[in-house]
Amino acid sequence: MRTSLSNAHYSVRETAWLLGVAPSTVSRAIRLGTVHVVWRHGRPVIPAHVLARLLGEPSSGGMP
Repeated sequence: MRTSLSNAHYSVRETAWLLGVAPSTVSRAIRLGTVHVVWRHGRPVIPAHVLARLLGEPSSGGMP
């Protein structure tokens, strides 16, 4: 699994792993519109700059 923010996009599963949450938590945040995604090949991916913002924010018990 990639652990560097040098990639342009991350899958839901990779994002969840990096944030230390369940993939369902990331999917829920996507559905609620609290995490921005772009669609690649019919799948949602999280841009690296969005992931960097999420990693930089203090956690308050889950996704922002």
